[in-house]
Amino acid sequence: MLYFFIIVCYNIVIQIFFYPIFKRRSFFMRAVVTVIGKDTVGILHKVSGICAEYNVNVIEVTQSVLQDMFAMIMLVDISAINADFAKLVDSMDTLGKELGLSIHTMHEDIFNSMHSV
Repeated sequence: MLYFFIIVCYNIVIQIFFYPIFKRRSFFMRAVVTVIGKDTVGILHKVSGICAEYNVNVIEVTQSVLQDMFAMIMLVDISAINADFAKLVDSMDTLGKELGLSIHTMHEDIFNSMHSV
């Protein structure tokens, strides 16, 4: 039941807050990083540390803690990434497994394709 609530909240946040951002055209190559799981100290620090390691700039962050559940959405600029995007995705997946979190990293173009009617 709590998982369903988190998914519903996630979709509402995407539609209300992030869809207008993605409709704007810019010169940045961007990606969306989502993190969901049990709240622990240092999640934002570790995720942003991987971004820094790959020269990925964090543009916007929104996070929420519901009881002991953590949810975060990051909009990142990947135009100056110093490795292949797939390596960033793999690093985030590995971090998620280590911390027991669900971390998804999606390129803006794929995100836009998935959320267009």
